[in-house]
Amino acid sequence: MLAYAGLLDGRRASTHWAFEQDFIARFVDVRLDTNALYVEDEHLITSAGTVAAIDCCLYLVRQHCGSAIANRAARRLVIPPYREGGQAQFIEHPVPENTRDSKINQLLDYLRSHLRSPHSLDALASRVQMSRRTFTRHFFRATGMTVSDWLTAERLHHSQALLESTSHSIEAIADSVGFQSVVTFRQQFKQRFSVSPTDWRKTFQDKSSTR
Repeated sequence: MLAYAGLLDGRRASTHWAFEQDFIARFVDVRLDTNALYVEDEHLITSAGTVAAIDCCLYLVRQHCGSAIANRAARRLVIPPYREGGQAQFIEHPVPENTRDSKINQLLDYLRSHLRSPHSLDALASRVQMSRRTFTRHFFRATGMTVSDWLTAERLHHSQALLESTSHSIEAIADSVGFQSVVTFRQQFKQRFSVSPTDWRKTFQDKSSTR
């Protein structure tokens, strides 16, 4: 409603990730922050969905009543006490499971079962019996991503599952999903989700299933 009324023109705003493209097309004068939980621009605040709206409300309570009361309210609601507005929305933008290209589908299955291994474009192109140039074109057409971007996204996706369901160290998880160093893993994870692997685990780990 704020956007339709023109009140967000020239301002930063947030919306749910599923509606980003439609929002951008409809409201070209709004500076959409495509991954924020909530955004405050002067006296106007927008949030990215129902749960993010609760985060936004806790932010307002914190601003007006202090952190102690905000934390008490969060405990009553059984939710994390504070998430910054700039923190990434914890909804993964899907990595394609299957495509319309059968050769690429077979390759994706192979890559998922060999995430720990390094993969060169030449070796992958040879595996699907294509030239490197043809392969990269087919891969992008099928998945909408480059090989490098797909591998990074899939490795991060798998690391999320390990952080949530195991007690493995961050170093072990980074190695098991194919990152060459734990530093690179931490950087890529923070860049993608705006939180560290450790903070992700604290928020989402199922204590009853860790091993």
